[in-house]
Amino acid sequence: MIDQSLDREYCPTLSPEGQKMLNFLREHPAAPRYRNQSGNRLLAPEIEALRGFEREVGEASVGWPPENHPSWLKDYVKRVFEDVPHFRRLGSPPGHFADIPTTTRADLATDIAQFVPDSVPIDRLINFRTTGTTGHPLLIASHPLVAGRYLAFHKRALRRFGIELRHGRGEVGVVLLGMQKKCFTYVSVTPLMEESGLAKINLHPDDWRDPDDRVRYLDALQPEIIAGDPISFAELLTLPLAVRPRAIFSVGMTLLPGLRQLLEERFACPVLDFYSMNEAGPIGIFDAAAGGHVLLQNRLYIEILNTQGQPVAEGERGEIALTGGFNFCLPLLRYRSGDFAALSRHDGEPVLSGLCGREPVRFRNGDGAWINNIDVTHALQSLPLRQFGLHQNADGSLVLRLGRNDMAFSEAAAGLLRPLFDGQSVAVEEITTEGKILQYTSDFEKTSA
Repeated sequence: MIDQSLDREYCPTLSPEGQKMLNFLREHPAAPRYRNQSGNRLLAPEIEALRGFEREVGEASVGWPPENHPSWLKDYVKRVFEDVPHFRRLGSPPGHFADIPTTTRADLATDIAQFVPDSVPIDRLINFRTTGTTGHPLLIASHPLVAGRYLAFHKRALRRFGIELRHGRGEVGVVLLGMQKKCFTYVSVTPLMEESGLAKINLHPDDWRDPDDRVRYLDALQPEIIAGDPISFAELLTLPLAVRPRAIFSVGMTLLPGLRQLLEERFACPVLDFYSMNEAGPIGIFDAAAGGHVLLQNRLYIEILNTQGQPVAEGERGEIALTGGFNFCLPLLRYRSGDFAALSRHDGEPVLSGLCGREPVRFRNGDGAWINNIDVTHALQSLPLRQFGLHQNADGSLVLRLGRNDMAFSEAAAGLLRPLFDGQSVAVEEITTEGKILQYTSDFEKTSA
């Protein structure tokens, strides 16, 4: 049971109009069973600070000179070494940036407090847990201001495609989709958009009194933005909706061009494919004209590293390492993301090309030659697959795993892979687990591409 008396605690500046929006989202006859309560937690001075931050991000240029570092980097490193316990224990910063030891998700998971600056007041700290398909469960240190800053980067990405957000008081700005057996669901308002509504919903039928209520509810909300991942989009595409968002945000998983096209045709709006992670927020937005994910943050420096943690030349593939960011509770310094790409430039803008989440996996074809997992993604890109994974057994045979809604493409997908693997056997299985899966695996040794 949701306690509406807590609304002011979760949304400190809540107005009567904002309360009406929360009531509408929760009390609509077709509303889902909201399991949780959350909110923006922003105080009035923080909202004003966010307006200034949004202007700064909107006007800033993103990038740094080739073969050089951004102008802010030296002072940033000095502050981190003085204020963050983990780095202070290392002594003074080395003379060369590339000599600073890298950090990983495992380091953060061991003791997140060692990466929170001493200068950050703890009374306003918030945290949330994140788990991925691999690696360590992670507790992220954050703050209401940090969460509020996401909007500035989302607006920057939208402007790239000619879209200015306009939903405000009395309208629903954003619906966040999940499709899980258990999902954190809540309603809130966005102060910087005149308390437009925000709803995090779970499309799983168990969260609804009647599965058909999903259509009635979304059509009643008419959100300006729908955000989700390919798994939730798979369910969304099965619903006979009349809703027409102005844009769809895809986050958290690989979005194939075939699925993007299907979504764009179905909802008559652009689909924005974000490269984002909980540790750093929105990092890049895919732009086909630029050849990859264009960077969004003006205070985030990206290196591409080899296996020894040293930078590679622009245009070469390697692991993405992050320095800086907008989360002042978790300043990153040469943080190895576990994702791989090459850094190139388009009209002076840094671009991550060939982005691949997690360590590259290579497969062996019938002639014994190695195939990069990116080639597998390219081979399947014409199909509107929502979720897939590929595993190669020690005998060379392959198992392609497809989501329930993608099994109709099983024959076509296997047919696209066989020429790539010189006719090797490709079995197709349905994914029966909830949530994300590890996309590429092999019984052969993994190697960096």
